[in-house]
Amino acid sequence: MDIISIVIILAVFAALLFALYRLGAKHVKFSKRVFIALALGVIFGAAIQLLFAPDSTITLTAIDWINIVGNGYVRFLQMLIIPLIFVSIVGAFTRIEETKNLGKISGSVLGTLLGTTAIAALIGWASVILFNLDGAQFTQGSAETARIEALTTQQTQVADLTIPGQVLSFIPTNIFQDLAGLRSTSTIAVVVFSAFVGIAYMGIKKKQPENAALFNKGLQVIQSIVMRIVTLVLRLTPYGILALMTKMMATSSYQAIVNLGLFVVASYAALLVVLLVHSLILAGVGVNPITYFKKAFPVLSFAFTARSSAGALPLNVETQTKALGVDDASANFAASFGLSIGQNGCAGVYPAMLATIVAPTLGIDVTSIGFVLTLILVVTISSFGVAGVGGGATFAALIVLGAMNLPVTIAGLVISVEPVIDMMRTLTNVNDSMLAGVVSSRNIGEFDSAILNDNAAVVDGDAI
Repeated sequence: MDIISIVIILAVFAALLFALYRLGAKHVKFSKRVFIALALGVIFGAAIQLLFAPDSTITLTAIDWINIVGNGYVRFLQMLIIPLIFVSIVGAFTRIEETKNLGKISGSVLGTLLGTTAIAALIGWASVILFNLDGAQFTQGSAETARIEALTTQQTQVADLTIPGQVLSFIPTNIFQDLAGLRSTSTIAVVVFSAFVGIAYMGIKKKQPENAALFNKGLQVIQSIVMRIVTLVLRLTPYGILALMTKMMATSSYQAIVNLGLFVVASYAALLVVLLVHSLILAGVGVNPITYFKKAFPVLSFAFTARSSAGALPLNVETQTKALGVDDASANFAASFGLSIGQNGCAGVYPAMLATIVAPTLGIDVTSIGFVLTLILVVTISSFGVAGVGGGATFAALIVLGAMNLPVTIAGLVISVEPVIDMMRTLTNVNDSMLAGVVSSRNIGEFDSAILNDNAAVVDGDAI
């Protein structure tokens, strides 16, 4: 009977995959297909849990097979991170018309990413205080226990890493090791190496223009190949979303979600306030926030459903340049740096909230100026090197909690609502990188307001 039930579940899942394929064949808009997949996953997963229970053999076995699609999609996204960062950052250097703009662009982008992360940390702290969140309210089941054990093991890898040590770890000693992603800070190390390659290119461009032109041509070819691979992977998004949402709804404890409901509300409230801060910054640089968000909605909706800043990078750059009026160099710098630096949601709000929730259990006064300033500093520095795919927020939390000598248990207790919160966190991350591009483009005087105000200048992802 169990085998028959499992086969039926998998058959229904296969039918849903085929239905999504047919929608693509009929040229239904990409964004619509993603949201349809999201809805189907929620309904299908809830039905599985209702019929068979989240911890039954039938559910776990079926989800294990469905995970081939869901986790396979996530792994493909992870595969893209290093190549995307390298070609995007080096490519950004080749698009800089004047050397003097390099300092302005990098300063504006990094200043925006890190400045908003510091603000996001403060907002996360304030959200915990305003909603009166208490770690003692969180329950611990078998899933949470297993998660805490895994996190405790994972934290041992960064337990002895001080803040100065963390900064030093950003510098690559073996770039091939980092290109293979073998270190926890490999992502930011590749960013550093890519920046050196870009700076070297600019030097060669002055002294050996022929070699620089040849390098640029080769890079364009590589970039075209990488972006084509990205397109192929992104076409899998509806199927991956269907599988991931099915797993979440089928295996999550709804009672745990209810128990953590206040944490979810507080998280979303904090992230919405961060987006409000982004809007104020946009207004401050002369960009209408309403017009901006209308143009940015397709890529932000993709980020929300796919939960991957890396996967959103091509749409991110295209939206900045073709819909918002950002120059190529600023768009590529901002989108690439935003993959591993200053993610407002995953590396700003989230670790700040967890630290503020758990600190009182050790007798720490979270309202003291010392705690708040330390929290903001640690969160901001720790935001370097957080990869733009699933798991980045957890890594950021481990770094922050470890640096502040706080237990990692709290990160395991919120496992049930992680996917729900991660959607909004990823949207916030991507929006911050786009904001950095707008600010940079404004600062160097390359922003094209005509494109921003042109209603026909839109990017909807249908080319995927």
